[in-house]
Amino acid sequence: MAMSKMPEVIRKGNGRFWSAAYDTFRVKVYVPDNNLCGDVINYGFGAPYLIVLEEKEQSADQAIAWAEECGLAKIAASYDSSVVFVYPTAKDGWKGADVSLYQELIANSKIHQYFKDGCVTMRNRFTGEWAGFFIRGAIFRTYVYGFGASADYIGKYLLQTVNGEFLWGPGEITPACCILNGATAVPDVMRDDIPVISVGNGADVNMVLTRACRNVLVKAQADYTDDFKSFLIKYRRWCGNTEFEPNLDALGMVREDCVEVLPTSKDNMGDDKGTAEHKVGYLAYYNKDLFDNGPVPMLLAFHGGGDSAMYITNVSGWYDVAHKHNFLLIAIENHLNSTATEMVELINRLKKKYPVDPDRIYASGFSMGGCKSWDLYQEYPEIFAGLAPMDATFEVGDNSYGQKAPCEINKNVSVPVFYAGGEITPLPELPFQAHKCWDRIRYLFEVNRVKKPYDVTFENQDAWENKIWGINGDRTDRFDDPSRGSVLTVEYFDSTDGVCRTALGSISGQGHECRVHTCEHAWLFLSKFIR
Repeated sequence: MAMSKMPEVIRKGNGRFWSAAYDTFRVKVYVPDNNLCGDVINYGFGAPYLIVLEEKEQSADQAIAWAEECGLAKIAASYDSSVVFVYPTAKDGWKGADVSLYQELIANSKIHQYFKDGCVTMRNRFTGEWAGFFIRGAIFRTYVYGFGASADYIGKYLLQTVNGEFLWGPGEITPACCILNGATAVPDVMRDDIPVISVGNGADVNMVLTRACRNVLVKAQADYTDDFKSFLIKYRRWCGNTEFEPNLDALGMVREDCVEVLPTSKDNMGDDKGTAEHKVGYLAYYNKDLFDNGPVPMLLAFHGGGDSAMYITNVSGWYDVAHKHNFLLIAIENHLNSTATEMVELINRLKKKYPVDPDRIYASGFSMGGCKSWDLYQEYPEIFAGLAPMDATFEVGDNSYGQKAPCEINKNVSVPVFYAGGEITPLPELPFQAHKCWDRIRYLFEVNRVKKPYDVTFENQDAWENKIWGINGDRTDRFDDPSRGSVLTVEYFDSTDGVCRTALGSISGQGHECRVHTCEHAWLFLSKFIR
């Protein structure tokens, strides 16, 4: 259960510190000072969640001194993150703990737009209600360190599939990596894709780990900084799958962390409502030689509600699409505090900063970011060569605040659109799932002057020839995604002038998420168009 109030934060060591008690464990959180612009850019989605299972419970001063000495504090500081120390509440310590301790820890760990001092608070942006306080940590980058008895705990409970509370509900929470130092018992390895560092362990332990695990680093002594840089940093776990983190430098890419101060528009209903101006952060990704040959295409990417710019780039994979297809990617941070009008002002500034081709400006977004993309379609269609909203929509005419658009919405400016959603999502994304989704497609057909009439009704789905979209496209393509065992099915619809500007995709086996496979096909469709 989440903490009901913000824990008391004190200055200790070279940072801030707080502690709390839960049903199955006690936690100490050390947040080292850093020089990053973490007040504007949410680095949490790209940060390691450094979890130290203490063999013996330490004092605050002892824990902080150890984190500083071994280098974990420096690693945490470089990501605007923290070091989290955990010890069981059970009387006999780790011997009395079971997997429920780890499950409770992860259930009380979140990444969200509202955070301070290593603590996250969840807020419903529509009701304004707050929903408790959580340890700040990316649960798909859990690096769990164990020593002696706590290493044995890892070996018994965490080298297997663990289910619990994932980002948006129940899901797999298996650690991304485990570090076993001085284990006294042979680990029980139930799956082979969990990367493991074995430190100072006996031959029997190492034999089991090297035979059972695909990725194992065996060492006599730990070098926490080098072990992180050479091994741990490569891995994350997304929806149960071990994935590799991008090495931008090796790819020949640049990431710039940027902040602009923009005038606050009158229709801003976010946290900066009523202010004269406010900060907007963004991450710029591009190949090092991108600007060598004149003006370049640019795509703005908008993350989901509670997510961050690093989510839409790294987890959804837009950085990889930008690398392969050589365009400027601008991932907007906390765009829910900015309006479509403010995004247009940002575009104007980006055109002065970078050699952007004004005829090749695109945008895409996931979930609430998809709604922001629809805002641009409704309010500023003349600016964009193409848009790729994904996985969400509001009612036609409403903006991403759930309010009426501040201007008359677009009714006659066609914009190429690639829209996609998951076929098994728990949220309404596709026309068969909700009336507002059906109505959004009806509106899209009308504005894009699609040749085929969208003459189906939401209420009469039994008569639909296409059980997802209502009608079949003029052409259909199916693209296999072997990495996820799914298929992206795209229906293409021609406009009355014979040009295909409307592509509607559905992904088999996908819940509420945004995948690189879909993002790349969206780009391949959109990039054919210029404004």
